Amino acid sequence: MSASRERPTLVPSLYAYAKGLRDAAPEAPLPRRGLPLPEHARPPRVPYDGPRLPEALGVVTDLVRPFLADPDPERAATEVERLLAGTGIGDRVVFAGVKDIAVPPPADPGARDRARALARCLTRGGTTLAAVTAGLGLLTRLGEPEDVPYLRVLGLLQGLGLHVVRTLAPLDRKAAAVVWLVHRARADALRGLVDALAGGDEAAARDRLRDLPTAPRELGTEHAWRIADAVGLPDLLRREPDDPGLLALALRLLTRMSGSRGYEHAVLAYGEAVALIEAVAARAHELPTTPGHQARLVSLALDLHSGAAHFLPWPPGRRRAVTAALLAVVGEPGSPPDREGRRRADWVRRTARELRTAVPVAASAEPRLRIEVAVADPGDPDVVETRFLVDGRPLVPSVFGRGPGGSPEALLAGGALRAGPEPKEVRLAEAYCTEDCCGALYVTVRREGAHVVWDGWRRPGMPPGLPTPRAYRFDADAYDAEIARAAQDLSWTWPARETAWLIGAGLRERPELLARWGLRRGWISTDFQVPDTTVVGLHGPPPSAGGTAGTEQSALPYLWCLPDDGTPPEEQAARALRRLADSDPRGYPELRG
Repeated sequence: MSASRERPTLVPSLYAYAKGLRDAAPEAPLPRRGLPLPEHARPPRVPYDGPRLPEALGVVTDLVRPFLADPDPERAATEVERLLAGTGIGDRVVFAGVKDIAVPPPADPGARDRARALARCLTRGGTTLAAVTAGLGLLTRLGEPEDVPYLRVLGLLQGLGLHVVRTLAPLDRKAAAVVWLVHRARADALRGLVDALAGGDEAAARDRLRDLPTAPRELGTEHAWRIADAVGLPDLLRREPDDPGLLALALRLLTRMSGSRGYEHAVLAYGEAVALIEAVAARAHELPTTPGHQARLVSLALDLHSGAAHFLPWPPGRRRAVTAALLAVVGEPGSPPDREGRRRADWVRRTARELRTAVPVAASAEPRLRIEVAVADPGDPDVVETRFLVDGRPLVPSVFGRGPGGSPEALLAGGALRAGPEPKEVRLAEAYCTEDCCGALYVTVRREGAHVVWDGWRRPGMPPGLPTPRAYRFDADAYDAEIARAAQDLSWTWPARETAWLIGAGLRERPELLARWGLRRGWISTDFQVPDTTVVGLHGPPPSAGGTAGTEQSALPYLWCLPDDGTPPEEQAARALRRLADSDPRGYPELRG
């Protein structure tokens, strides 16, 4: 089959076009979103007047399926491309529909070869996005190593990158990671690494690793996973055992993968996570005892204890042994002169102590619940989340992979998890973006005699057909004691966060403080970027004439920011509550509308 077969339209295939661009300037930096598409790649869209998803997926499936057994794959590919263009269905729907078509099984090699030939004609000879993505959808099940060079070239084009990543992943994880980075690495500090990887220059790529950015927006959880895959980090560590910089980089990428700023648990998606964690744990004593290294070692141990890394394929007992090895090299932090440094040192000290004293819990006939508040490394801030361990196993990452557990203020401070005579639904976790975008995790809590039952699970925004989480029946007395203990334990807080907690408690006890001004309480916590500032969210009408309780004016959001002044949190909270009792907060100079 000719990869550049001639078309009736006399336009080049997308593969030939991309290869021509790359061959003409192999050393040129790649654009941030990939090589531009030719004008013919996106034919004029025909308005699609038929049914929408999922019916549109069926249209694609019914169109492509009859051609899988065609003995003339080039003719079949031309016809598929023509028919797809006539539907007006976009490439994303085409890919989704085709990748779920039942392909011939290995037991029927002849039919399987014909289907594979069609896929190759579409990917190597297709002139439109729809045609090429149809071929990519088939190759997700039919691809072979010989397809990798073609896929890598196609993956350089805008609009094809993420489809190619899904097709390449089963064949060559490293190649898939490079294609992903071509399209998703936006930071200037990452582009040199991307160009070196795309050009196959391993030496230059290794040098560029030292320039990786540190900001979460520039090096997110999936960036860390893809970089580790693209450079073959475990092998690189083995080949360079005397380079402490590589070891520190591996630790930094692992802790970033374990963060919650992403739409999936990157540490679970990274196929060599166990090997890399083992390598870091075995050589952790070689790392300089800097605050950053100590904090990252503790962060990784925390994720092994109660985060997603708990669910990596560890041999029996190995996860706890690795956790202990990481903590064994974390010494007593110093006393930095600055407030941020002291907060980080306090976090390392407290979190390491709690992890060292954590008692393993075995599965039992009547499951046991443990609630822990996980605070991220203050040097690499992330959300503060409530984690639920049932018989020692983290609950949220086992059934919901799109975001962290809810905040302790939402789940513990107001008694949301207390079990009463009437069932109530509680949101345990929300997607990294928002519930409206990518979903959430809900459970119904009800008291049933001597037990508290968690069941009625609901995951809005998640794909249908996922296994339903099991129901849990907890001993009611033990459950009540654990809820009370978790709500009273503020050891995880810092002064500004404790002030926020106490202000929230005061407003729950005295709702009239806000009601008299026609206001409602909102989110009360600390500023994500400035954790030493307490933030009190309020909602109500504007402070104009008539803008008081009982008016019909639209409610506006307000943020009252209270920097920590060094006095005890109890005093700061009491002062804030007294001020609310005396004056309308909409007149405060430090209130932001």
